[in-house]
Amino acid sequence: MCGTCGCGETLQDRRVRTVELEQRVLARNDELAERNREWLRERGIVAVNLMSSPGAGKTTLLERTARTFDDVPLGVVEGDQAMSLDTDRLRALGSRVVQINTGTGCHLDAAMLAEALRSLDPVRNSVVFVENVGNLVCPALFDLGENARVVIASVTEGEDKPLKYPHMFRAADLVLLNKVDLLPHLGFDVDRFRGTVDRTRPGVEVLPVSALSGTGFDRWHDWLRERTPAASGSPVG
Repeated sequence: MCGTCGCGETLQDRRVRTVELEQRVLARNDELAERNREWLRERGIVAVNLMSSPGAGKTTLLERTARTFDDVPLGVVEGDQAMSLDTDRLRALGSRVVQINTGTGCHLDAAMLAEALRSLDPVRNSVVFVENVGNLVCPALFDLGENARVVIASVTEGEDKPLKYPHMFRAADLVLLNKVDLLPHLGFDVDRFRGTVDRTRPGVEVLPVSALSGTGFDRWHDWLRERTPAASGSPVG
């Protein structure tokens, strides 16, 4: 029984109410995500949700992508709990960026993305990258209406991350293994990492890259082109 207010509520009652509330929140989010997906489809815009732990290199990857991928216009929705440091870095390159600060929130949701898209006003037949809050748990639960989810891991993390955070890696359409330029200095086992990814998300591609040196970016660009018909001259939307 509840010993705080004497209401007689049991711990089981609280758990049931918590689950019901989470279900309602996710259901409402999914409804808004479908609206975002339709909004993007009508404009021929491809939205890519970038997710990772803090420090895996999302912003550095976006900086190099902004400099090297000029097939179609790019826009960025930047999610952080506080400050606009990453947004400032991308704007310095001339990128169109909208900042979302979540405060104590650990993820972006569909309502936040809808508001950000209205502010960003991306051009037709473009790519919008959504840099989610650095977190390997909550962002995996919230559909934003994106076209693809890319999970970024780095060789400075453990090879067992996919087993520890399975929901995140199960959501991935592509896994980028970043900072491979550091491999000569670390004991990271790329084959073992590939194995743990395959156990968690069978068949998903693992693409080794270095946002610092550009290693693997030709394949990263190809992956983007495959999902952006406008990049090859075909109309979208």
